[in-house]
Amino acid sequence: MSGLVHWAADSWGSVDLWIFGKAFIRPFREHHIDPTAITRHDFIETNGDNFALTIPSLLLSSYRFSTYDEQLIEQTYNWEMFIFLLSLFISFTNQIHKWSHTYFGLPWYITALQNMHIILPRKHHRIHHISPHESYFCITTGWLNYPLEYINFWPHLESIITWCTGAQPRSDDLAWAKKIN
Repeated sequence: MSGLVHWAADSWGSVDLWIFGKAFIRPFREHHIDPTAITRHDFIETNGDNFALTIPSLLLSSYRFSTYDEQLIEQTYNWEMFIFLLSLFISFTNQIHKWSHTYFGLPWYITALQNMHIILPRKHHRIHHISPHESYFCITTGWLNYPLEYINFWPHLESIITWCTGAQPRSDDLAWAKKIN
């Protein structure tokens, strides 16, 4: 999921796009100009949007667990746990991404998790920051980047979208940087 969202924001649309442009696309693309800016953000600025995104699904799950009878809970338990874990990973994706840009002062256990590839390793994520920023989009664990690159997943997906819409990926990369608001 983090790879699809990251790829979409890096590859398609414009900062002029209503609502999504300034709030969504611009931060992803500005991040390529100043990759360490994320390390200067506090916890709320880094993670607030992602946490807010998960609130509706977590509230719905809480409602279901408090109102469903035991049999219905058993029937939906696996799905509810999937949604809970997905929400947890979504909530912490930007924090994990921030740690991949933090080179000093990380707690030993974060570095250990990076070294074990449980969360996105710093060295692994550096590959994405090589211009033109068209690979290694997965920013939570990063483990799916290798197979997706091997099968040329992103170029194939871009070709399909271009064929269907005529739009070109990253077509406004130079133009958007000049738009300071």
